[in-house]
Amino acid sequence: MTEITRVPLQPIAKGAIGKLWIGAAALALAAGGLAWAALPSYVDVETLSVGKGDTPAEDDVVLINYVGKLENGKVFDQGSQTPMPLNQVFPGFREGVTQMKTGGKYRLKVPAAKAYGANEQRNPMTGEVVIPANSDLVFEIELLQRMSQAEFQQMMQMQQMMQMQGGRGGPGGSSDGPEAAPPPVAR
Repeated sequence: MTEITRVPLQPIAKGAIGKLWIGAAALALAAGGLAWAALPSYVDVETLSVGKGDTPAEDDVVLINYVGKLENGKVFDQGSQTPMPLNQVFPGFREGVTQMKTGGKYRLKVPAAKAYGANEQRNPMTGEVVIPANSDLVFEIELLQRMSQAEFQQMMQMQQMMQMQGGRGGPGGSSDGPEAAPPPVAR
């Protein structure tokens, strides 16, 4: 039988094993850091006051009181008794609201990737940038009511009939914020 050429192994120098373990630990830390940075951003819902009602579905319409802020605390929009069709808002807002219960108050933190991303949002009246590109958003939301799309349409028809008859109608959804940013609509 023929023998394969042997390569003699050199003895390991003193202190080399410690350096080898330090290198392996540094490599593990670097890999962990890369994995952490690659984690997808998520929506954070903090409960300020527990609700006792139903949780809305993704195709429901919710009636909310809300204040929208940038991370630095600057208010860009707010509304009182505002109807929001969840199928027409940006993904992070929808994802957060569907975790809430009717009657509760919440703080919703939405990363830029699940909000407007690289698209800045301007006030349609003035053209002023109210939400800079790549901004994380914070909303304080009181979830007043949830209803299906059909119930919402029926409510809107009744409100229009009342207005045509000279009445003022039911709950409205005017944006009365200081800078009147567009509501959180889907991109």
